[in-house]
Amino acid sequence: MMTQAEKAAIFQALHARKQPFVIGNPWDAGSARILTSLKYEALSTTSAGLAFSLGRKDGTAAVSRAEALENAKSIVEATNLPVAADLENGYGHAPEDAAKTIRMAAEVGLVGGSIEDATGDEAKPIYEFDHAVERIAAAVEAARSLRFPFMLVARAENYLHGRADLDDTIRRLQAFEKAGAEVLYAPGLTRPEDIRTVCSAVTKPVNVLMGLKGVPRLTVNELGELGVRRISVGSGFSRAALTAFLHAAREVIEDGTFGFADETLYISDLTAMFG
Repeated sequence: MMTQAEKAAIFQALHARKQPFVIGNPWDAGSARILTSLKYEALSTTSAGLAFSLGRKDGTAAVSRAEALENAKSIVEATNLPVAADLENGYGHAPEDAAKTIRMAAEVGLVGGSIEDATGDEAKPIYEFDHAVERIAAAVEAARSLRFPFMLVARAENYLHGRADLDDTIRRLQAFEKAGAEVLYAPGLTRPEDIRTVCSAVTKPVNVLMGLKGVPRLTVNELGELGVRRISVGSGFSRAALTAFLHAAREVIEDGTFGFADETLYISDLTAMFG
């Protein structure tokens, strides 16, 4: 097994490549093993996928920091790949909450993680600009205090909360970059022209979320041409798995048939991935 510092160096180098890479998003140790067997180069947890696996709604505070980091640790221990994490809003509103979460993330073996500017308050879903920047600056300071390069991702959440304000999103990402964030991320961007504009407005690598339902199906190569350097699917794989489970369960209880079995892997196939 590689050391945490060695994994961090590999993870950092992936972001420096000219061609984009897809980061796999497991929700538990088993899905991490499967993604590792499929030659993904790095992994990152999904907060929604974890919430669903615990029988909870997705959203800030649905899962505690302790639960999220315990899950992340199990994924780190299940793979030799670099692992980052979806750290939501840092599990607190104060800048120090974000900083503490970064330090704790490093302690469980993570080599990267994201902090978002979403408050968890439906009435006021996005932090005020200055406070959002202060939170990222505190997280950056914590990341830079570590003995290895921790890839801090700063997320601007406007588009996931009904605020399709590209100018404000770019303003926030530029401020996060200036504060020292290593990767920039505005989940919910779907139009190629918006993605290109964001990538052109900053110098740090940009992550784009794919796998959303009902949006343009851009390919990895097309995203790379737009300037994207990292691609994630968030809860996409988790939702795909739960969708297949739901279809199978409905078939049995509603139709009394078992045709779903024709599409499943053999136990031996899965065992090989977990070996």
